[in-house]
Order: sequence, then structure tokens, then C-alpha cells
Amino acid sequence: MTDSPPSGGPRPQPAAPPDPGGPRDAFFDNAKYAAIVLVAVAHAWEPLRAGSRAVTALYTVVYAFHMPAFIVISGYFSRNFDASPARLKRLVTGLVVPYVVFEVAYTLFTRWSDHEPDRAISLLDPLYLTWFLVALFIWRLTTPLWKLLRWPLPLALAVAMLATLTPSIGKDLDLQRVLQFLPYFVLGLSLRPEHFRLVRRRAVRIAAVPVFAAAVAVAYWAVPRYKYAWFFHRDSAEQLGAPGWYGPVLTLVVLGISLTLVACFLSWIPGRRLWCTALGAGTLYGYLLHGFFLQGAKPGGWYRPDWIHRPAGAVVVTLVAAAGITLLCTPPVRRVFRFVVEPRMDWAFRRATSRDRDPDRERNPDRGRARTAGVG
Repeated sequence: MTDSPPSGGPRPQPAAPPDPGGPRDAFFDNAKYAAIVLVAVAHAWEPLRAGSRAVTALYTVVYAFHMPAFIVISGYFSRNFDASPARLKRLVTGLVVPYVVFEVAYTLFTRWSDHEPDRAISLLDPLYLTWFLVALFIWRLTTPLWKLLRWPLPLALAVAMLATLTPSIGKDLDLQRVLQFLPYFVLGLSLRPEHFRLVRRRAVRIAAVPVFAAAVAVAYWAVPRYKYAWFFHRDSAEQLGAPGWYGPVLTLVVLGISLTLVACFLSWIPGRRLWCTALGAGTLYGYLLHGFFLQGAKPGGWYRPDWIHRPAGAVVVTLVAAAGITLLCTPPVRRVFRFVVEPRMDWAFRRATSRDRDPDRERNPDRGRARTAGVG
């Protein structure tokens, strides 16, 4: 939380987040660290849902906003993407190469963990966590088009609504998720620093408390009545067993819920440097690596003890997941895995000319490559 102002004096406004071309900002790094912890915790809760209505309610609330928050931030930091040679190179090394590497690695790993020795390697059917790399690649590659349009957000929302009516889209490149999450990315492209100032006001931070409390209560009530899979954005209305018209309507409803919770979540994020701020630069590492531990939990029997499925067990799972993802974002882990998560690959590209240079890197050569992916 930001510090309270002295009594009797004017209330200072939170510092505005810098434009995407500037140096790293503590607010966004703190937000990404908090969001990646929620990603890991929600994934760790999955085996506990069947035996706990409370865990399922919390799981639903977290899924309603954690990926939308990532995607909005990713869109905000894509505002300067112009398809220049330097930025296209960073797109390949920061998204395409990690996708290929981790798609193959996860396929081979799940052959063992899921006892499926015949599982085929397919670069067209993203497995587990890798869908986000595909989605971010497509979104960022189309950024110049969205910046050119006069009303990009309504058009992106129309695309998402139509996707829910199209079960034939299939699993190729996980296009359902790409299209249904698209409005959050386009919204991020449209945001300005003053918009983040609005959600970081003290009044919003206070209002976020009852909003989140109400969200958990409603989720608890809705668990046995409604499908929380709408928040996954990976299926059409027909595939979720609903009439076609539910799709466009639920797209609007889910968007409203998710953006409200994203605003509340961001209102609680401190703008000053904390012990975890530096970890925000390594969230892509935590995101891509933590899935191996979760997949390994199946054959490892980590969820077999009865006490794990009780309230105390859920607390332990939460703490272990939060600690584990924190370790995976640390500099030592990043140094070990940088060759596959952020490879330089200068050998694969022709030497850059003066026309190819990245203006962002020219202004700040130490900015870091992890921003290529919104979770980094």
C-alpha cells in the first residue's frame, strides 16, 4: 500500500507510471510479481477444488482477474511496438523460441507425469501454460493494426463475442483464448498513465475491500450453480453446454467482472520499491517453470495425504506455491535458464543497421528483455 499523507495536508497523488519506453517502474514490477504468485497459487489449488467449496470459490475469483491483469499490462507495454526489425527480433527470441522449447519440454514431461507415452509433439496445440506465449505473439504482432483503428476496443470486443459462437475454431494455437482475451490486450494498448493514477487513489483502495469480499461471497454461492469455466475463455458457449446467445452476453458480463477486479487488484499494488520488486522482471521464468513442479506433483503423490484436503492443508499448499514461484523468479534461476527463456541468438539474424535499431533500447540499454513478454 502507498503511505498515508500527513493529517491536515493536501493528499499527494500517486506517481504516474512512466510511458512504456522508459525505465522499469516499481509499480508494474510489483503488480506482475503479485499476479504471478496468484497464478501459481491458483494452479496449486486445482487438485483441492473437488473437496472444498471455499477453495473453488477463491479459485474462481483469482481466475477472474489474474490473467486479465497480466494481459492488460502486456498491452500497455506494447504501445510502442511498430514491427521494426529490432522489435521483431525480440518477439522471436522472447516468445517464439521459448514457446517451441517449452512446448516440446512439457510434452515430453507429461508423457511421464500423465502416463501417456504416445503423446505427440504438436506446435499447433499449445500444452498447459504455453498458450500465453502464442497469444502474446499474435496480439503484439497485430498491435500496429489496433493502433491504426479509430475504435479498436469495440471491435476487439465484437471479435471476442463472435468467438464464443464458433465452436469450430478448434484447438489450433488455442485461438479461442487468443480471441476471447483479445479485448484485455487492446484495452491495455489504449491506457495512459493517468488511468493507473485513477485506480491507485485511496478511495479505490478502500472500495476494493468490500468488492473483493462480495466477489468471494458470490463465487461461493455460485459454485454449485454456475460454471466458472467462463473465466478460462477457452471454450465456446456450445462447448460449455449453453445456448449460443449466452456467449456474447457472458463475454460482456465476464469482462465487467474481470476489469472491476483488475482495478481493485491494481489499487492495492504499492508504487515504491519493495523486497519483491526486482522479482517482477523474472515472472516469465516463474510462469514457464512452475508447471513442471505442478505436473510432477501427480506421480509424486503430493496431494494424496488426507490432511492436504483440509483447511490447514490448503493453507500449506498456498504458502508452498507462493514460496516456490518466488524462488523461480530470482536472479540465480534466471541466469541458469536465460539461454532458453531470453536467448540472444545474434547468430540467427543479420547485423542490424542504423534503421533497424530499437529506439527503446537506445534510450535505456539496461532496460532488460523480459518486457517482451508481459509476464516478464
